[in-house]
Amino acid sequence: MINQTVQQLDVALSERSYPIYIGTNLLDNQIILQRHIKNQQVLVVTDSQIAKLYLNQIMAAFDGYQIASLILPEGEQHKTWATLSLIFDRLMALRHNRDTTLLALGGGVIGDLTGFAAAIYQRGVDFIQLPTTFLSQVDSSVGGKTGINHPLGKNMIGAFHQPQSVIIDTHTLSTLSARELSAGLAEVIKYGLIGDMEFFTWLEHNMPGLRQLQPELICRAIRLSCANKAKIVAQDEREQSCRALLNLGHTFGHAIEARQGYGQWLHGEAVAVGIVMAADLSVRLGWLEAVLARRIEKLIAAAGLPLSPPTDMSVAEFMHYMATDKKVLQGRLRLVLLNGLGKAHVTADFDIRLLEMTLERFCS
Repeated sequence: MINQTVQQLDVALSERSYPIYIGTNLLDNQIILQRHIKNQQVLVVTDSQIAKLYLNQIMAAFDGYQIASLILPEGEQHKTWATLSLIFDRLMALRHNRDTTLLALGGGVIGDLTGFAAAIYQRGVDFIQLPTTFLSQVDSSVGGKTGINHPLGKNMIGAFHQPQSVIIDTHTLSTLSARELSAGLAEVIKYGLIGDMEFFTWLEHNMPGLRQLQPELICRAIRLSCANKAKIVAQDEREQSCRALLNLGHTFGHAIEARQGYGQWLHGEAVAVGIVMAADLSVRLGWLEAVLARRIEKLIAAAGLPLSPPTDMSVAEFMHYMATDKKVLQGRLRLVLLNGLGKAHVTADFDIRLLEMTLERFCS
């Protein structure tokens, strides 16, 4: 704890360890914002929507630094090589060197783009995550996964590159739409399902208050989500084992996003459907009780999230896009499936016909 209004968690990665700060109005907190800046060069990377809301106050917080900004187009459809190159263009035009620090001010798209740019600019420079969406605050800003999309698969091009810190200002959530808030709740639900049944049960009792942005509930959901992710990342930074559990629902969800065109479905919406589909397959395999699958569907619906994929998406399309998933090894598709609430595992040991039956149920 730094003081009574700021909570701190740590991602324990030896020399790459870093803090996560959670509190209100942290984008005005010069001490925290400047704490992990090692030198004078700073580039704030944001998008056109977030810039209107917060860019001026971030720039003011670094008065006296060699600070500049770059405003990128908003949306998942811009998570591309072309957009990434704009960051390099700006850094080189400003003659930023290896001492520069990039600030990722925005949601998951900005965080992933900025982190990837930091990972490969001059073979690696510092960056700090300033997540402004619920989904990025509870998930994508923590753990060092950075990257861009390819038309054939989401996040297929990227690097592991840990930030110097993650600064979560819960006040930014007041500007989100109900749809964006619900999208973040999908990732929160995921943490309860993969390893924290007590958290899942808490979510069942507190979902209405979370959707109403009750401050105490929101802070707890963020803290527990970040703590769960930090624990897993500390054990498996580069996804060689248990970190793959964080992809519950993502293989199905990424297929939806790729097929629909990035940005048509929010990431959390696609993941929510993916979780429902993973639960259905787990039931068919005899690993999950049907009554528990219904509890999962009920909670996802209570979060304001969809329970089924686009009505015109076919089984063949799912199989096509799932075949390019990052978890495919030696030609075998691996999925994160459930053994219960708070219990998950990664496996390629399932009957492909049962997978097809799950897809047929949702694509009928």
